[in-house]
Amino acid sequence: MEFPGTQHLRNKDFTNKVIKIIKKLLKEINKPIKFMHVCGTHEHTISKYGLRTLLPKEIEVVSGPGCPVCVCPAADIDKAIELGKRDDVIITTFGDMIRVPATNISLAELKAKGADVRIVYGPHDAVKIASDNPNKEVIFFSIGFETTVPLTGYEIKANPPSNFSIICAHKLIPAALELLISQSQLKIDGFISPGHVSTIIGLKPFKIFSDAYKVPNIIAGFEPNDVLLAIFMLLKQIKENKYETLNEYSRVVKPEGNLIAQKIIEEVFEPVSSPWRGIGRILDGGLIIRDKFKEYNADKKFNIKIEKSQDIPPGCSCHLVMVGKLYPYECKLFRDKCTPINPIGPCMVSQEGTCSIYYKYHK
Repeated sequence: MEFPGTQHLRNKDFTNKVIKIIKKLLKEINKPIKFMHVCGTHEHTISKYGLRTLLPKEIEVVSGPGCPVCVCPAADIDKAIELGKRDDVIITTFGDMIRVPATNISLAELKAKGADVRIVYGPHDAVKIASDNPNKEVIFFSIGFETTVPLTGYEIKANPPSNFSIICAHKLIPAALELLISQSQLKIDGFISPGHVSTIIGLKPFKIFSDAYKVPNIIAGFEPNDVLLAIFMLLKQIKENKYETLNEYSRVVKPEGNLIAQKIIEEVFEPVSSPWRGIGRILDGGLIIRDKFKEYNADKKFNIKIEKSQDIPPGCSCHLVMVGKLYPYECKLFRDKCTPINPIGPCMVSQEGTCSIYYKYHK
């Protein structure tokens, strides 16, 4: 099949052509298929454009833990909240992070009580706030997958003011994929992997899953036909008994990724066993700042310890939604007690959260 140029990414005729081929392949495979994507933006595309309604009912596409805000442990937010109670501290973070529930309150609720909590577009904004407020400790709550790590690393390397530090809550996608593959009850037939992350790390970190675990994997873009092409490419591998990591998003993702960004990550951070909210501790699932830059590590600078935290409130099913075991509407709180205005679980907050997306697009 000839792959489209960018002009075909929302072309209806091309969509119909891909769907026709998908149906043909599925008849030849002759069994139900379950795919998982690991990106909130993919879920947004799938839901917004109704792609599940176009696919045969034998193909199930479930959402994995592809929202960095959703998998951020409550304990990390609790640290920011404790620090934010101090008069000499300014907490900075991204807009969707501020409303995520922690053990007791969110950063937004802390701000409403008078704490200095500010929304920024990135770590550079936080560094500028630190420069403008030399008598305050400015802490950047740094979250995100591999996509946003280089931005934080660059600022740390650039010798920011001594009153600047970060709470490092970055997570690594390949480690999460390995955990999901190991959960046999999920029975995933193939993965649609995030294009954003792959622009940084390339294809190599994903190849181990197709090579060692015999699960096909497609790096995909974020237009409707990107996702449909990824499904077609997965089905083609299943039909031919192949297990490869292929790049549908070749117009953006290079096989080697972004080598400059990788160098920054390697120099400033190191992988560590890390908790994912509602999922558990994942080997090499997160990052910490290397000792070379420990003066910018808020954990070491302030030595804040959280003795007890609560990731998932009673009745919330975010932990099951994030690993594809439940759809949001199967949670008893969904759309009743848990809404974007009153989020009980983390999946209802961010634009990349599966529950938030379902609330917006699924009636």
